Amino acid sequence: MATMADVARSAGVSVATVSHVLNGTRPVLPHTRQAVLDAVEELGYTPNTLARSLVTARTRSIGLAVSAISNPYFTEILQGVEASAVDHGYSLLIADPHDDPEHERTVVQLLHERRVDGMIVAPSADPRGTLAYLERHNVPAVFLDRLVEPEKTDGGGCFDQVCADNAEPTSRLVTHLAGLGHRRIGLVAGRPGLSTTSERITGYRTGLACAGLPYDERLLVHGDSESAGAEQATGALLSLAVPPTALVTGNNAMTIGALRALRAHGLSVPRDIALCCFDDFAWADLFSPRLTAIAQPSKNIGAQAVRVLLERLAEPDRPARTVRLPCAFVHRTSCGCPDPSEEGTLS
Repeated sequence: MATMADVARSAGVSVATVSHVLNGTRPVLPHTRQAVLDAVEELGYTPNTLARSLVTARTRSIGLAVSAISNPYFTEILQGVEASAVDHGYSLLIADPHDDPEHERTVVQLLHERRVDGMIVAPSADPRGTLAYLERHNVPAVFLDRLVEPEKTDGGGCFDQVCADNAEPTSRLVTHLAGLGHRRIGLVAGRPGLSTTSERITGYRTGLACAGLPYDERLLVHGDSESAGAEQATGALLSLAVPPTALVTGNNAMTIGALRALRAHGLSVPRDIALCCFDDFAWADLFSPRLTAIAQPSKNIGAQAVRVLLERLAEPDRPARTVRLPCAFVHRTSCGCPDPSEEGTLS
């Protein structure tokens, strides 16, 4: 097995220069760097990651704590994180907090004990224990998808955050439905305490106001970000003396639950009730009718979180920042509109 000394001899440089090229610890002239890389390729040299981590105090690994198993939306985010991490020469350690605050705190500690260089976390509705741990141990971390409010950080610390825009896209769904003549528009919102839930509720109320419609608290229910919860919440909406004529669902799992409830009540979309959803997903285009949705840039959110974390590792003292990425309105037919693809129009 080739050693670093073998690479140095082949490239005609010192072992220290080989180390600087492979670890990026000091600028090296382009032709020298290329000679080292050519020698690495020719000799089939594989760096000793453990030994390198002992010297640099870096493991070139990132911890990722997201509920990827219990929430399909995070699966695409995970793909974006993994691809970007590999592109930058980092490995990924993944843990599923199951959206449980206590378990989240546990898995974050376990990832930290594996000496990851930094973490990417999709925080639960009550992340105070996790935040306290990260602050106490000065762990470089980026929160993604869900924002953490400053008042939840016991030590007053700030973290980088990456998420999609939530309020304006939700408002657009509401105004779109209002423009189709709907006056009673219900919202199946997510789990209380999550920033995505509160921001989408804000967007819902903004959309109503823009359309000149009153806010009726009976038309806002919480599906707890899950299919079963949304099915029950939608059933409650449909049991109102004057039920809504249109629904907005707060995520892809709740869309499935809402559709189950509508079917159980014998209602057809969009003939009996219009439906728009936050979160586009792979099979949304296969439903009949096809689902009008807000598409989040999930893979890009994951990739951006990696880039922001690496910038944090390179500049530990720079100010924290929040990056918001735009969403796309995907116009299909569940809202009651004619099929845009059949009309030859783009939205």
